Amino acid sequence: MKKYILALGLLLFCGVLAWPPAGAAEIPDVEEIVDRANRVAYYAGEDFRASVRMVISDAQGRTRERQLIMLRRDVNDGGEQQFYLYFEKPADVRKMVFMVHKFLDRDDDRWLYLPALDLVKRIAGSDKRTSFVGSHFVYEDVSGRGIAEDNHELVEVTDSHFILKNTPKDPDNVEFSSYTMWIDRENFMPVKAEYYDKQDRKYRLMEALEVRSIQGHPTVVKSRASDLAGGGETVTEFNDIRYDLGLADSIFTERYLRRPPREVR
Repeated sequence: MKKYILALGLLLFCGVLAWPPAGAAEIPDVEEIVDRANRVAYYAGEDFRASVRMVISDAQGRTRERQLIMLRRDVNDGGEQQFYLYFEKPADVRKMVFMVHKFLDRDDDRWLYLPALDLVKRIAGSDKRTSFVGSHFVYEDVSGRGIAEDNHELVEVTDSHFILKNTPKDPDNVEFSSYTMWIDRENFMPVKAEYYDKQDRKYRLMEALEVRSIQGHPTVVKSRASDLAGGGETVTEFNDIRYDLGLADSIFTERYLRRPPREVR
């Protein structure tokens, strides 16, 4: 989803350049590339609202759908954020809420409200790499992976992309050994990520299918997460996207887990 650091134009790669020719723009260092990509992908505008449709397909081609409203608010630019996801369809998940308080110096706080049980469940940091509501996205994809959790290496530069290898600093805390990310050189939007398991086999792919400029922000409106090992995929579409609504901090509190705010009705 907004975890969700993806854009259009994944297959139109040009020839590889070790470095740009004389007179071309200087290549930023890898930490600057990562920081700028993180801000472009996750911090556009002061806040954000969208209607989201997820189509989950298994290895046999059978599909299920989820429809939800997503709200995001920046506490400070490039830093703490708040997310609120309210599920509308189907009936078995209607009124379910997933809320995240994202931090840079510690694990995020995550809550899941299950209306059928009238239960608020805290999601532990150890669960952040598990499936998000049965999809091929994981909980961590919603708010994004902290850039300080990985070591970053610029391994290739093409006419159109920076290509980075990212290795977790705490490999025992995640299921992957590394992931490779393509970042658009023009706008610093990450456009594709390939994940490798502990045996260095590619098993997961995240990519953009469509991007548009909305209120001056490059915005992913369609993305896909694919299970390359077991089969199946989840395609996510974002509609009715709006930035800078002035969302109140009070929306992102436990008070509204059971009683959704008017912004999602």
